[in-house]
Amino acid sequence: MEVMIVIRCGTAPVPTVLGEHPRIEVSAVPGKDEINRSLTEVGTHRRLLVCGTDAALAAVLTHLMRSENLDVEIAYIAEDDTPATRTYGLPTGSAAAKLGVRGEAREMPLVRDDTGTVLVGEATVTGPRGEVLVGEAYADDDKVFSGEVHTLTVRTSPRLPGVRATAERPRRFRRRRWFDARAVQVGTPGGQITRDGVTGRRAVKRTSFYRHVEPWRLVSP
Repeated sequence: MEVMIVIRCGTAPVPTVLGEHPRIEVSAVPGKDEINRSLTEVGTHRRLLVCGTDAALAAVLTHLMRSENLDVEIAYIAEDDTPATRTYGLPTGSAAAKLGVRGEAREMPLVRDDTGTVLVGEATVTGPRGEVLVGEAYADDDKVFSGEVHTLTVRTSPRLPGVRATAERPRRFRRRRWFDARAVQVGTPGGQITRDGVTGRRAVKRTSFYRHVEPWRLVSP
């Protein structure tokens, strides 16, 4: 029998349909020890029902990747629409909970950055303190931008090659072009990165987002 464990991240609502399943309470963005405890609970046949935000889901997947547990099935139960739910066509609330219990898991490209942190929805790169971003970015061999832009946006994709990127230029009336790639690389004198709603503490000069060698298993429609 497949074991399902509900992971409630912070104060995230837990739909009543999940009431009969074992529950573990963790931080809003859970740490390694909390996720290890969840894995111990589920045993061999494993599905984690993650109630929380994109940042919480990313934290869970980051540890699964680092601990070589990407065979664990993941159901994502968000209260409201997020970049990740829109990307993967997921419902929210009670509908997401029902899908998480009854649905089937499908392999999805896993996107990570060069720090070993998983991205599940969207990342943005700006200059320090939200200023203009100076530098250049490539999506595989395609130049996304060179010079100055307001924001570089990187998103995950359920389809290969797995990563999408676009740049918002000062002339906003120009239509933005999206580039699909396996990897997006950015070079800048100083860039501020926000991953799945969490902004980094310090500016960086280089970063990259790319498809991991293994997929993850998402319960999806």
